[in-house]
Amino acid sequence: MYSDLGPELLVESDGGVRKVTLNRPEALNSANKALHGALIAVWGRIAQDPDARSVLLTGAGRAFSAGGDMHHLKSLQTDPAKRRGEIDGARALVTAMVDFPLPVVAAVNGPAVGLGCNLAVCSDIVLIGSSAFLADPHVGIGLTAADGGAPTWPLLMGMLRAKEYLYTSARIPAEQAVSLGLANRVVDDEDLQVEALALAKQLAAQPPQAIQSTKRALNLHIKRAIAGVLDYALTEEYVSFDQPEHQAIVNKFVERSSAAPAESRG
Repeated sequence: MYSDLGPELLVESDGGVRKVTLNRPEALNSANKALHGALIAVWGRIAQDPDARSVLLTGAGRAFSAGGDMHHLKSLQTDPAKRRGEIDGARALVTAMVDFPLPVVAAVNGPAVGLGCNLAVCSDIVLIGSSAFLADPHVGIGLTAADGGAPTWPLLMGMLRAKEYLYTSARIPAEQAVSLGLANRVVDDEDLQVEALALAKQLAAQPPQAIQSTKRALNLHIKRAIAGVLDYALTEEYVSFDQPEHQAIVNKFVERSSAAPAESRG
C-alpha cells in the first residue's frame, strides 16, 4: 500500500501504528523533490488505511531532518515553474498534516531544521531526544519563514518569542524546546524510539472516533491561526528565491558540498 512512495520515505506497520521514517540518512534526511513529494502523499494514504490508528514519525540515522536539500534549492533559483511547484507543495504538506485525522507522535531523534522542525511541530505530541534540537533558519539563508515557524510558532510559544527565534535562526535545544511549547518532553536518546512507539500504541488503542474528533476540534485552533498567514508567507518566500542574498548563501553551501554534503535550509 505504501511501497510506491519510494525509498526516501519508509512506512512500517506495527498493529494499528504506522511508523513513517524519513530515509535519506546520508543527507541527514534533508528533503529533495522525491522526499518532499512522498511527505505530501503519505498522509492521505494512511488516512485511507482502514487499520491505521496512529502514526510515529521519525528520521533514519542521526537526524530527524536537516531541512531542504541545498542542491534542490539551487535548482529553484532559475526555474520559476519548479519553484511554484515547491511552494504549492509546501502549502499542501502543511494542510495535509493539519487535516490528517489520526494522532501523530514525532520522535525527534536528532536535528529538526526548517522543514524538519515544521514536521515536528505539526505533529500532535513531540518527544525530543536529549541531544536533538529544533531550528527554523529560513531568515538566516534569506528566505521568508513561510511553511515553518511563522504560521504556527506564535500559537505555540507566543509572538515575542517566535519573533526572536525566527529573526535570529537560533537553535533551540531539547530542554528549551519543551519550555517554549514546541515539544512535550525530553527523552534520553537511547530510549526515544521505544518510548515514542509505546505512546503511539497507547493512542492507537483509544476509541478511534473519540480521539479523531477531539483532534479535529483542537486543530481548528491551528487552522484559524494559520488562515491567511500561510498564503501570504508562501508568496513572499517565492519572491525570496530571486534575492541576491539568498542566492549567494545557497551557492556558497553548494560549493562546499563535497566537504559537507548534507548542508540544509529551512
